[in-house]
Amino acid sequence: MTELGELGLSSYEEKVYRTLLVTGAATATALSDASEVPKGRIYDVLNGLEARRLVRTHSTQPTRYVPVDPPTAVERLLAERAAELSEEWSRYLDVADTVRSNLLPTPPADGNLWLGSLGSDEMQTAMQQHVRTATTTLHAAVGPPYEQASWETLRTEFDAFFDGAHADLDVSLLLSDRVLDVLPEEFPNLIGSQSPTVELRAHPEIPVSFDVVDQSVASVDIPHPQSAADRFGIVAVQEQAIVDEFERQFQQLWTAATPLTE
Repeated sequence: MTELGELGLSSYEEKVYRTLLVTGAATATALSDASEVPKGRIYDVLNGLEARRLVRTHSTQPTRYVPVDPPTAVERLLAERAAELSEEWSRYLDVADTVRSNLLPTPPADGNLWLGSLGSDEMQTAMQQHVRTATTTLHAAVGPPYEQASWETLRTEFDAFFDGAHADLDVSLLLSDRVLDVLPEEFPNLIGSQSPTVELRAHPEIPVSFDVVDQSVASVDIPHPQSAADRFGIVAVQEQAIVDEFERQFQQLWTAATPLTE
């Protein structure tokens, strides 16, 4: 692409404008011959250049066309491109706002409920944000609805979980035996390759999925009323007495579980 092309001129427009700079005032027929722009296109090209104030017309018979001087033409083309870029930037800002609203789950006024199905974009984002709040410990019990899901679905939330976990975090990950059946054989190795310190154990049965962050916040999966393989959402709890009870329940399950990693 030529420099004038980058500033917005088509190849025919550039040929006609450059030809006019050499010939001076010229008729459409003469410009078509000199620029090799087809006669069937020459008037469209000239009308476009005139509309963009890059050529002027002389009231003669036949009409003769005159180019504006190059510095003026460049400034006008540059102004056009600036306006286009400004409009494009505004459009990108609108798209970004739409993406944010679509990706981020919207909690109600109390901020304690995240709505979203298993493996959805909303829940991946919520999972990353939730895990990023952890500073020292994260205890997670994984049971329903993960037991009924495919590994492809689970992988999205496991990836989001570890994307949000920083290297100094101690993670205790407790899986039900039925969840373990869904996971690939290399899952313990995948967990071992993560940056945070992860201890992995299995328990015969976990009635509900939940986690406890820094022993100060707990989150609990809300089962979907019509699908055992999905969730309705996740509720976060900050009432310390309730968080302490979830932590106590986790420790009981953890003690009775079977270690899966050294």
